[in-house]
Amino acid sequence: MAMTLRLSDQRNEALRRRADKEGRSVEQVVNAAVDEYLARHDADEEVRRLGVAAAGRWRTVLDRLGE
Repeated sequence: MAMTLRLSDQRNEALRRRADKEGRSVEQVVNAAVDEYLARHDADEEVRRLGVAAAGRWRTVLDRLGE
């Protein structure tokens, strides 16, 4: 899927410089950034899910500790 990404001149230049330093294309750097973003948010959702499950499992203990 092709898309257009609008960046400020400053961001565009910084992205180009970063890609040059890493010997990668701007597209590769952007794709890596998107992959990292998605992985981080998937991990955050998993931690939240596990927290809710643990709170439910330990509800009576947590209630007693709160007294």
